Amino acid sequence: MAKHLAVLLFTLAAMSVRAEPARGADVGWLSQMEASGRTFRDRQGRTGDLLRILGDEGINSIRLRVWVDPKDGWCGKADVVKTAMRAKALGFRIMIDFHYSDSWADPGQQTKPVAWSSHGIEQLKSDVAAHTIDVLKTLRDSGVAPEWVQVGNETNDGMLWEEGRASKSMASFAALVQSGSQAVKSVFPDAKVVVHISNGSDNALFRWIFDGLKKNGVEWDVVGMSLYPEPQDWRARSNQCLANMKDMVSRYGKPVMITEVGMSWTAADSCYALLKKLQADVASLPNGSGLGVFYWEPQCHNGWNGYQKGAFDNTGKPTRAMDAIRELATSGVIRRPTTPVVSVSGVDALGRSVRRTGVHPLDVLPGSFGASPGPD
Repeated sequence: MAKHLAVLLFTLAAMSVRAEPARGADVGWLSQMEASGRTFRDRQGRTGDLLRILGDEGINSIRLRVWVDPKDGWCGKADVVKTAMRAKALGFRIMIDFHYSDSWADPGQQTKPVAWSSHGIEQLKSDVAAHTIDVLKTLRDSGVAPEWVQVGNETNDGMLWEEGRASKSMASFAALVQSGSQAVKSVFPDAKVVVHISNGSDNALFRWIFDGLKKNGVEWDVVGMSLYPEPQDWRARSNQCLANMKDMVSRYGKPVMITEVGMSWTAADSCYALLKKLQADVASLPNGSGLGVFYWEPQCHNGWNGYQKGAFDNTGKPTRAMDAIRELATSGVIRRPTTPVVSVSGVDALGRSVRRTGVHPLDVLPGSFGASPGPD
């Protein structure tokens, strides 16, 4: 009897791994905002370090973009490494987002860095690998090991145009992604390679890109999505996003992450409801395949650089939108069903990777991804 009970308890334990979702914030503008004199306040109105304030709000992961040779140095290698070291010292998990440009790379622009402007596809593959390795080795030498690395940013039609434009040559785009992916693994074999597409509600776009990458033999680990709905359409678009996430998991066998989300800071109630739903939707994906949600530049306030979709108000304090993340952080240990295994892995309270053989039954604790969305 005791033997059978032990087997049952072990099986139950192995089927549920304590794993914390990424509750993330992209803060690529942080150092530039600080240098300009912008300050940040906690809920009590006290001025403080933004990263500590975000940690108090439930954020456990930080995302930083990398540009190749940016004007004034913001988002360049030295700037990114410095901020990553700050985040690592506070226990945050890290995502590095390679744009492969000297400035913004997004669906409307994927401009080659000036230094690469005359390069053809073969040289660009080498450029991608060399730049990726250089930045990641510098991070490694500084004691920072990113958990996720994005190869390209919002690559809806490829990157490094025109050579890497997917509608012109999916094979060339795929070759660039594969070069970046292999470069990531050469420095951090355990880092997860993310391919990031915007318009997370557009399933046809995602199928076109990822079918093309798969056909061309690209190796990637995570499907990354952006979603920026409006207060009047967030329900419909988040439902479409959920259907898309389910399809990505089923079609490619890859986990999914919302790597960018945002809504006008003046629609904090709607943003709160959106985040509650997105977090629950991500958690509902089978076999722990929903990895988390990142808010893009939540700390922006007073129209910084013209951006109005932060989650801080004009006094520099978090809006109600941030309550959704705080509530998830305090909702308990998250349970994710997996196939019973002898050796299981997850993260500890600081987001550090851990691996155990024979999970103890007492590790199986209740939890949820939060309650139903609040009122619009």
